[in-house]
Amino acid sequence: MRLLSKRWCRIAVTLIPLVFALMHASGILRIGVLQRLDDIIYDARLRATMPQTLDERIVIVDIDEKSLAEVGRWPWGRNKLASLVEELLDRQKAALLGFDVVFAEADESSGLKRLQQLAQNELRDQPGFVERLNQVQASLDYDAVFARSIENRPVVLGYYFTSDKDGRINGVLPSPAMGADTLQGRPIKFTSWNGYGANIETIAKAAPMGGFFNSITEGDGVVRSIPLLAEYQGQYYESLSLAMFRALVGLPKVEPGFPKEEFLGPNYHGLESILLKDGGKVLTIPVDGRVATLVPFRGYGGVTGGSFRYISAADVLAKRVKPGTLTGKIVLLGTTAPGLLDLRVTPVGETYPGVETHANVISGFLDGNVFVKPDYAIGYEVVILVLSGLTLAFALPALSAPKAVAASFAVIAALVSLNFWTYLCFGLVLPLASALVMAVTAFALNMSYGYFVESKSKRELAYLFGTYVPPELVDEMVKDPDSYSMKATTKELTVMFCDMRGFTQMSETMEPTQLQALLNSVFSRLTDQIRNNRGTIDKYMGDCVMAFWGAPVDSPEHASLAVKTALEMAKAIRTLNEEHRAKGLPEIHIGIGLNTGTMCVGDMGSDIRRSYTVIGDSVNLASRLEGLSKTYGVDIVVSEATRKLAPDFAWQQLDKVRVKGKDQAVDIFFPLLPLSQITAENAAELEVWGLALKAYKVQDWDQCDVQLLKLQRSNAKNHLYRLYSERVASMKLLPFDPEWDGATNFQAK
Repeated sequence: MRLLSKRWCRIAVTLIPLVFALMHASGILRIGVLQRLDDIIYDARLRATMPQTLDERIVIVDIDEKSLAEVGRWPWGRNKLASLVEELLDRQKAALLGFDVVFAEADESSGLKRLQQLAQNELRDQPGFVERLNQVQASLDYDAVFARSIENRPVVLGYYFTSDKDGRINGVLPSPAMGADTLQGRPIKFTSWNGYGANIETIAKAAPMGGFFNSITEGDGVVRSIPLLAEYQGQYYESLSLAMFRALVGLPKVEPGFPKEEFLGPNYHGLESILLKDGGKVLTIPVDGRVATLVPFRGYGGVTGGSFRYISAADVLAKRVKPGTLTGKIVLLGTTAPGLLDLRVTPVGETYPGVETHANVISGFLDGNVFVKPDYAIGYEVVILVLSGLTLAFALPALSAPKAVAASFAVIAALVSLNFWTYLCFGLVLPLASALVMAVTAFALNMSYGYFVESKSKRELAYLFGTYVPPELVDEMVKDPDSYSMKATTKELTVMFCDMRGFTQMSETMEPTQLQALLNSVFSRLTDQIRNNRGTIDKYMGDCVMAFWGAPVDSPEHASLAVKTALEMAKAIRTLNEEHRAKGLPEIHIGIGLNTGTMCVGDMGSDIRRSYTVIGDSVNLASRLEGLSKTYGVDIVVSEATRKLAPDFAWQQLDKVRVKGKDQAVDIFFPLLPLSQITAENAAELEVWGLALKAYKVQDWDQCDVQLLKLQRSNAKNHLYRLYSERVASMKLLPFDPEWDGATNFQAK
């Protein structure tokens, strides 16, 4: 919820591609380029995974250019086709012969019809003519000759369906493979035609087994699938490849295979498969929503494709093929001659022989290698889109650019891997383009939004805070700019005032440019210490610098960091003074005041000029403490509130004071050094000082004086001890004051 509230706009932008992808998947807004991309992905995957090996079981007898040159132009006389059939089935002993051609018209090439007309008219009185004609008539009826050659033989004829406004028909259709009553009234989306071109009655009766050789040409002109069953006038006819496969496996009965209701629900009206039932045996062939199957191309087509053996029909007719060569083979008679117009555009070739598409399907049936785009692919696509889209929408806004790239690649890799896994293991061709384009577009929009919108806010944030805050804090802030603003807020911080001593005197004796160079040098060193310890520069005021800790980036150790900074600043000034003494330049002295408390921090000022600053009573106290540093002869004066939050330092209490503008007295301290660096001498001195201060608070001046004498003997230069000695000397002259709380009052700022 925190991510949603902070990143809702970026999440919404990332969801835009998901919305369009879902509209495409559900059919509300079909995006042609996505369908084309899916086709390209399918074609590439098919080419990458096809075996490209020879299937020895299937042979294509090719009516090629050589055959046309030797035998003559097509169509050939049916007597020659009869000889071809007899050669294939008797001499070569093929197991099954399928025709990827249709015999739609009677063969009159023998001249029998003209001879019969002569016998009835001009030559009816010619002695012996009619008798001789009766003797040779049977051999001249080429259709009957061909019909006798295929009668009661393992032959499957081919035919085709058409669709035109006239619904023209020709020839005799074979018996339908399935009746309408088997569909239980379900509105299956069969491929449907209103006309056909079939074989003439003589041939159709001789070989009643037949199948259509139509394929499905997609919108891009490519043949990827063939319908296994097609509807014509309420009856359902089988394709050539399905008819040949049924002939091979004993002519099982064809029935529709409905999906189980527990998977797709009672309202699903699609067909999941075709069932081939023979007694107790059932073969299942999965189909898509058009009751079609994708052609499982084995390789690149044609004579040189290497998937199937091609034999020229001329060689078969001339008996140039060794007897028994085709024993037990499945033979398809078709053509590769360009002039006969049976070349198709397929994913594996632009001039692919139509006959080989049927060979591929039969090969796939025999191997159980059937690829299909299931009717429930829409549901799969929607689920995948929702899962991947929401994952990206909520993950990308929360990740850095490198991690977002990695996450996007991981999602895309998962989508591709899942798609290939279902294809290779289950023969399912599922949509991928919409999910890929959605993922890439979501990533691009997310990154663009981050760069053009959020990075703008980050740049603005860096600009606003860059002059106040150390670069490393700005880097932290720009990772989550929504968490930071210039808006005023109240929080506990530690504030510092640092003032240069003797600045007025130096300004009277130095040239302005020299004074400027000196100030720049001092402020640069002081600022470096503040920034190195995560402090925020509030402002420079003449010879004073103001800073605070704990904002805009939260820092639980703000008090310790401020004390550490103060000690390092004092050390930096001592180092600078050594350089100044060597150069003959005046020495610099500083006074630092630190206080911790609740204060208001934010962008404050007028409409003309504003600054990121802190205000409040706690800030005023820090300013007063800085002014006391000179009084006590130390560089740093720290309040009790800061001391309590910085336990890692050795502290020396300076006094209890009541500054101007505050009624409440506060204890003030000086940080000697970190606890880890304290020596035995330091500890002994602090112990004696504690006794002196204890005596001072109870007005035991003699005891206090004794302890102060000890301290002065060991550290005669310490201004604090001389200050208290002078105070004790004055206090001894006064009577005991029961109202005294040990605090020193300061009326000046």
